[in-house]
Amino acid sequence: MPVSRPGTSRILIVAGSDSGGGAGIQADIRTITMLGGHPMTAITAITAQNTLGVQAVHPVPAAMVVEQMRSCLDDIGADAVKIGMIGSADTAQRVADLLEPLASAGLPIVFDPVMIATSGSVLADPATIAAFARLMRAATLITPNAPELAALTGRQVETESDALIAGRDLARSTGAAVLAKGGHLSPASAGQVGAPTGEPRDLVADHLILLDGTDLAWTDPRIESHNTHGTGCTLASAVAEGLGRGLPLPDAIARARRFVRIALREAPGLGAGHGPMGHHRVRLDCDLGGATPNQVTLPASDHAASVAFYQALGLNMIVESDGRYARFESAGGTTLSIEAADEVEGRPIIFLEVADLDAAVASARAHGIAVSDPRAESWGWREARLNDPAGNRLCLYVAGENRRFPPWRIG
Repeated sequence: MPVSRPGTSRILIVAGSDSGGGAGIQADIRTITMLGGHPMTAITAITAQNTLGVQAVHPVPAAMVVEQMRSCLDDIGADAVKIGMIGSADTAQRVADLLEPLASAGLPIVFDPVMIATSGSVLADPATIAAFARLMRAATLITPNAPELAALTGRQVETESDALIAGRDLARSTGAAVLAKGGHLSPASAGQVGAPTGEPRDLVADHLILLDGTDLAWTDPRIESHNTHGTGCTLASAVAEGLGRGLPLPDAIARARRFVRIALREAPGLGAGHGPMGHHRVRLDCDLGGATPNQVTLPASDHAASVAFYQALGLNMIVESDGRYARFESAGGTTLSIEAADEVEGRPIIFLEVADLDAAVASARAHGIAVSDPRAESWGWREARLNDPAGNRLCLYVAGENRRFPPWRIG
């Protein structure tokens, strides 16, 4: 199989087309492109759909689906495969025929067992669902939501505990890792307090069940939005892109979840129903390797004058704190802060975001660079401070959503 250019992951997507652009192949392409990969497609079905529902489905013949896959694999190759809407039982079997040898050779495969659209429209009949078995056994990771997990295991899945039990059943029966998504479940807790308002926030937990029976969990505040069309497609594609570029599975999932959450927050609000997410607005938020300069803090002697100045330049203020600190966001995704001069020693600070702060600090020290120990800050970042040879102040940090979307973001 051909080898890709370093830094460019080749992701083969096997899924249906969404004419409304919110889910399916369209969401997959947008996700993989924004994360720095090269998307290729084998379209399994053409759908007429929008934010209100699916009006018509036209399956692509199984032979044509396989020919699309072979065309990509034989010439360009693939570093990972993402499977979504499969179209028919025959297509599932034919796709499994092609992928099983590649899976045995170590090609990562992420299978999103699409059965029902966000609008409630059925996208897989019982025969097709039954044919999922071979695809699940070939998969590296299966990403069911609660209704899909219930359909695949025959168990009732209404709580987080139910999802864990069903997820373990599915992992045992398929030999694949399972990411049991919690978005359809009742809140894991209503007790987390979001600073600075003190208001309780519902939590959503996703569990990764590994083949040894252990599980890892990610828990975050629920993002209230009706613009959720394509969340499952987006998550699975983002995980596949991460695996394709060589990330360990937990790291690929953490990065994919961050992408989905920011795309949810950036949804453009299109359509009258379940609208699409804002994939195109996820910029400089999901690390592609190395350190990313995406934030600077400047000293301000006159807070009000500086706020007016940067707003006049077209920056959007997203944080304001006690007349001593403010943060602004640019259209390209970078952020700029102003802080009272006495609190930043009167000098700018350049922030470089890294994927693994502890590893970045260790690497810097191995090169003889003096850097402080990493510490967690009250504003939701982990940071380590250092100076360059000219004495300029730098900060290595990890912020995730909290750089652009802290709980106290304005608006």
